Amino acid sequence: MSGANPISTLYFTRNGLLEPLGQSQVMAYLRGLSRDYKITLITYEKPEDWANSEAMTQARADCQAHGINWRPKRFRHRPKLLAPAWCMFEMFWSALQAARRRDAELIHARSYLPAAAAWAVFHLTGTPFIFDMRALWPEELITAGRLQRGSIVHKVLTRLEKVCLRDAAAVVSLTDAAVGYLQNQYPAELKGQRIAVIPTCADLQRFKRSDKPPSERVYGCVGTVLSGWFLMDWLAAFFNTVAQKDPEARFEVLTRDDTETVRAALDINGKLGDRLWIFPSASKSVHEVLQKQSTSVMFFTSGTSKLGSAPTRLGEALGCGVPVVANQGVGDLADIIRRYNVGVIVKDGSEAAMTTALDELETLRSDPELPSRCRQAAEEVFSLEAGTDAYRKIYADILGHPVDPEDEPAAPNAANDR
Repeated sequence: MSGANPISTLYFTRNGLLEPLGQSQVMAYLRGLSRDYKITLITYEKPEDWANSEAMTQARADCQAHGINWRPKRFRHRPKLLAPAWCMFEMFWSALQAARRRDAELIHARSYLPAAAAWAVFHLTGTPFIFDMRALWPEELITAGRLQRGSIVHKVLTRLEKVCLRDAAAVVSLTDAAVGYLQNQYPAELKGQRIAVIPTCADLQRFKRSDKPPSERVYGCVGTVLSGWFLMDWLAAFFNTVAQKDPEARFEVLTRDDTETVRAALDINGKLGDRLWIFPSASKSVHEVLQKQSTSVMFFTSGTSKLGSAPTRLGEALGCGVPVVANQGVGDLADIIRRYNVGVIVKDGSEAAMTTALDELETLRSDPELPSRCRQAAEEVFSLEAGTDAYRKIYADILGHPVDPEDEPAAPNAANDR
């Protein structure tokens, strides 16, 4: 659909482009979409990223190379309620001005606060918007202890969820599990709604198997672990169980979280010592760390709040041919692991359950086809190209123009239109 006058779209997110998530789950898609659309991107950058002038310059160059008009803003998390409210107003005002100038014929809102701003602009100007949910945010806040069910804020957020689901031109969910939940909660609002399931895709040209298999047994964990949504006690139990049974094993946590806090939570008895490495890494080199790991470990809080979660680290690990140890109740994660036989699902956080999981993992790793199955799962579920094509199809359906045959999403990676 490329042409002399591409359609203008506005994409905004409260995440930062310089965050690993911003690179893997925002910019990765926009590079592909920028081939067909004139994109304005609004992000909220953390203070430490804003101060990184080299990274900011590189991000600007990347956006300019793809014709993306990047308009970064400063992320503020305090005052607790006023900061997100101000953020929502900024997004609303930017979107309203863009819509009135005809610089935004479609608004792509990533998560709830951007969707609230887009919803308001839609009612003022008629500009359609995509509600790209990313998660069941109200439920996640309750699980993390940051929101009380039935409170005024909770009622506002659930009302916001309801009207955005009803009025969006399209809804994008990360998981089939979340779609089922939402259809039960909001049957009238979602009747006839355009819904697509697009998981957190991975750049599989970068996250790929290494020519050299890992030279040592490294059990790794990638991403934030202090969010309130990660089961640190489970990770500590698993690491310590492995350490007792395998004196040669080493442990890695690749995270931007505070190193000492993470170590204190994991090495409770001091038995991991220098076998436990905790370090940050630039997003561009995460794949190099994963390729050297023999197992990727991820334990998240489960329940309703996590039905909409699709951990980015799952697709990236599988793309590198690395099996996964995880828990039940997190989006479609356990179903994918079982369907492709690419990991182990831990029953609970007890030492007995961890020992059982380790035994099952050893049996699984004895299969020489395991790395190939991991890669196959990544290609069939988490392909970035298929995810980008699925977004492209949604844009085209909303804006009423055809998709080039070459851009049609190919099964089985494509979004599931419902």
